[in-house]
Amino acid sequence: MRRIDATHDPSLRSWVNSANEPGTDFPIQNLPFGVFRRAGTQESFRGGVAIGSVVLDLVAVTRMAILPPEAATALAAAAQPSLNVFMSMGPSAAGALRSALSNALRAGSPLESRLQAALIPQSQAQFALPATIGDYTDFYASIHHATTVGRLFRPDNPLLPNYKWVPIGYHGRSSSIAVSGQGFHRPAGQTLPAGARIPSFGPSRRLDYELEMGAFVGRGNSLGEPIPLDEAESHLFGVCLLNDWSARDLQSWEYQPLGPFLAKNFATTISPWIVTLEALAPFRAPWKRPADDPQPLAYLDSREVRAAGAVDVELEAYLETQRVREQHLEPHQLSQSNLRDLYWSLSQLVTHHSVNGCNLQPGDLVGTGTLSGPAPQQAGSLLELSQNGKSELHLSSGETRTFLEDADRVIFRAGCTRAGYARIGFGEVSGTVLPARTPAPTH
Repeated sequence: MRRIDATHDPSLRSWVNSANEPGTDFPIQNLPFGVFRRAGTQESFRGGVAIGSVVLDLVAVTRMAILPPEAATALAAAAQPSLNVFMSMGPSAAGALRSALSNALRAGSPLESRLQAALIPQSQAQFALPATIGDYTDFYASIHHATTVGRLFRPDNPLLPNYKWVPIGYHGRSSSIAVSGQGFHRPAGQTLPAGARIPSFGPSRRLDYELEMGAFVGRGNSLGEPIPLDEAESHLFGVCLLNDWSARDLQSWEYQPLGPFLAKNFATTISPWIVTLEALAPFRAPWKRPADDPQPLAYLDSREVRAAGAVDVELEAYLETQRVREQHLEPHQLSQSNLRDLYWSLSQLVTHHSVNGCNLQPGDLVGTGTLSGPAPQQAGSLLELSQNGKSELHLSSGETRTFLEDADRVIFRAGCTRAGYARIGFGEVSGTVLPARTPAPTH
């Protein structure tokens, strides 16, 4: 696991003034990576680092040839239109570049005058997916979500027998993953209305969000070579916010026997910035399993994971309706939850994914599944908050919702706080529901 070092020093200040503002997501202690270009241009996309309210253009920095050799090699990879090659270089390269950029961006750096020209306001940037995502796997790693959803459909047996033994996941579709700001049309498919014997076809009426985080694979593994648990985090690059949109009415009809299909492959939205595991080192927490629960099998258990396998990330979900925009109101907060409450750690997900010899590759995306906490207000989906549509949510705009309506915009935000360290944020991820392209059936 990554260690706390000089880059986490809470006393560090940057010559980029916006990085020193209270509450910023991107202080000098963060330095997340993404891919961008100037909005409204045909410039090539290239790598960038968020610092305060601006983006450090890594192509411009590369041309300056101002970093030490190991960091310069990593910089050249991070400046490319996707971060896959940079991710594949592993924690040593990422750490060297992060340390060098921390030195270059801190107050008093002799490089300030040169690097000023490499800064672009985030408000003037257009973002792309930070990596070419070859494969996407979404897990079901929140026991609170699994239990609540299980009670809705199987009151007498909410958790299936395997849940506490094996990390449950499914392979999603990477082609429909898009960066924050994504707008997607309401999906259509088959549903089976209550009491009906014959399914009907049309737009989903139970469209939902899922509050998740995604972890990007850095170094891959060869086909047939499992990743041991104590090495798993060295194969992860960093994490982002993730919304795995779900059509619950399509899902309930199609998911047996092989799991989600059209209910989830129409859209997944991620935040543009990948916060590295190095930046999250101060926010590690013990990974705990209740004493009366089955303990993990040996390949999923280690002293290091139990000591610091969890990450304390507070997440928030908001809903912005058309009325909210028209009346210039603040988005309505739907819920809060925490990554720390995962039943399985990120490293356990990686190890289990590869234990059968599956080869993970740089840029592959691993989703946590919906992140819900133990309290009702910590539910990470409308399915839970509305009890599968039985209970209306009353919004601050005076509207109600059970599931998402057209023009609804869902926003996720997240951050890490701990006494004695600078707050680390993730920016936000947002997506908007557009009307269905497929008209409702006439008969």
